[in-house]
Amino acid sequence: MIDTGSTGFMLVCAMLVLLMTPGLAFFYGGLSRRKNVVNTMVMVFAALGIAGVAWVVCGWSFAYGGDGTLPFFGGFDQIGCLSVARDMVAEAEGAPTAAAVLLSQGALAGDPALGAAYPAVTDIVFQMAFAMITCAIITGAVAGRMKFGAVCAFVAAWVVVVYAPLAHMVWGGAGSLIGEMIGALDFAGGDVVHISSGLTGLILCVMLGRRKGFAVLSYRPHNVPFVALGAALLWFGWFGFNAGSAFAADGVAGLALLNTVAASAAGVLSWMITERVTVGKCTLVGAATGLVAGLVAITPAAGFVEPWAALVMGFVVSPIVYVAVSQAKRRIGYDDALDAFGCHCVGGIVGGVLTGLFCVPELSWTDAGGLLYTGDWSLLGAQVLGIVVTVVFVVAADVVLGFIVRACFGGSLRVSAADEAAGLDVAVHGESAYPAYLGLD
Repeated sequence: MIDTGSTGFMLVCAMLVLLMTPGLAFFYGGLSRRKNVVNTMVMVFAALGIAGVAWVVCGWSFAYGGDGTLPFFGGFDQIGCLSVARDMVAEAEGAPTAAAVLLSQGALAGDPALGAAYPAVTDIVFQMAFAMITCAIITGAVAGRMKFGAVCAFVAAWVVVVYAPLAHMVWGGAGSLIGEMIGALDFAGGDVVHISSGLTGLILCVMLGRRKGFAVLSYRPHNVPFVALGAALLWFGWFGFNAGSAFAADGVAGLALLNTVAASAAGVLSWMITERVTVGKCTLVGAATGLVAGLVAITPAAGFVEPWAALVMGFVVSPIVYVAVSQAKRRIGYDDALDAFGCHCVGGIVGGVLTGLFCVPELSWTDAGGLLYTGDWSLLGAQVLGIVVTVVFVVAADVVLGFIVRACFGGSLRVSAADEAAGLDVAVHGESAYPAYLGLD
């Protein structure tokens, strides 16, 4: 039977997650250079539009279609969401429908009632919002130097070829490769959202090459209040992101919400302490980044761990991400412009591994507990193996897609040197965030 309370809860959570992508535009826009802020923000909005259209056309079907028995792919039975309206009426009358057979994590959690708690159409838009924010995260790594058309083409292919199959592998039901066969846990998107997007950003920024002046010029955020505003919108939306992944208005949703707040708070404090020790000052940009790092780390574990463990995860992840974005990037030499890889992929890996330590057995979808509770290495091993499979799949698919898109755009993904020097706002989009700006940066 459809539960109106859970239906209302999921609708609100979907709207919160939808808010995250415009919030990311402010976060990335503030971090970018003044001459590229419009380009940085419009890439996020383009990803929003592309992912939304692709999800209705085929993404939902590829991720969650079929009968849930295939390890890598959903099916073609829900292409175009053609039967959604009729299914909604049938669900209201208590009849089973194809779309309601599997509602992502709900079925994986082994609770058949969860799949009937709210209409399947609600889950379509909830999962669409996940696809949007994941695609948008990628754009931060390539800010300031990638052709806009190439970004759009890559995202259009990526959401269908990479994101949807990966979502199925993790959340796709009884036959899914990572979630069921391997037994890895991902409550709200450590593998599916953060590792995949951050790693894709790394692949693209390596293919593009470094920005002019990388390791010589100091690329400082041009608008710190924008960064804080974006982080606040992400924080607010993240409550729907994690609590909504309980797929019911229940105690697990409450636990996920509490853990999300706890980990993000710990991430802020941990980052500020790290900055104070290393550079002698606490910055607002640093605090905002620590907030996001804590949110990323708790995402795969939000409904599986106790609040004290969420605090530990938040405190642990910030120093690791800090080293990744402030030292490792420069020493290794990859130019991840806005630290999509350093924050999301590195933070997602930390969160996924720590889930294998702190997962409460009674909360696990697979009935496996963390090493700390059971003394059994099985779940920790499954977490690591799930991450490895995610990395291998994403890297292989990204490289192929990257070469294909590059070939389609004249053999180069990068804008001309003149456009890069002038700034992409005026050169590519014909507008400026600051009309009185004379071109000095």
